[in-house]
Amino acid sequence: MGMQPADLAAVSPQLEIGRIVSAYRAGLFPMELGDAGSDGCGWWSPKTRGVLLPGELKVSKSLRKSMRGMRITWNEAFDDVLVGCADPSRPGAWITDDIKAVYTELARTGWMKSVDVWDRDGELIGGLFGLDLGSIFAGESMFHRETDASKAALVGLVRHMEDRCEEGQWLIDAQWSTPHLESLGVSEIPELEYAKAVEMRLRGLRTQDFLMQ
Repeated sequence: MGMQPADLAAVSPQLEIGRIVSAYRAGLFPMELGDAGSDGCGWWSPKTRGVLLPGELKVSKSLRKSMRGMRITWNEAFDDVLVGCADPSRPGAWITDDIKAVYTELARTGWMKSVDVWDRDGELIGGLFGLDLGSIFAGESMFHRETDASKAALVGLVRHMEDRCEEGQWLIDAQWSTPHLESLGVSEIPELEYAKAVEMRLRGLRTQDFLMQ
């Protein structure tokens, strides 16, 4: 569906680090407005939310083949992954210097994490990063320098969530769904259902139990 004007829930004069974790817990995430934040910081809550739920990941044969030559790590190269995601030459680049500074500080305090993808020679070829709330991972951005490297990062994230959470007790927030993400199993749920799912995740309840009600 993509970004819609109605998805903008609030605007603040600037991006403040103290607000971010509580905002994510409430289903909001920041994205600056105007040129490099000249119009303030927008706090977004999509009316239709892209999510990846347990058991929904789709891994094609070609992706499995590509991943044989890749190594995936958890949060070993956050700064480099952030730089890759913030590359201003990428279409739709939105990560400003202010956002990089705030996210770097959040990484230093343990809230922001990365999934890093390396080739056989030890070169970083892709990755993703987001806010880590335990049973919820709010994905912010992903990048690739070789085919399928960003997809491999998502596979690595799912494996990590499966390893540390009880079966069915995790959710990956993809914010807005795209055809690329849908090909990997991301689906869309209404804003209210997402808010309830987050609340139940933070209580340690099963997302499927909520969605089946």
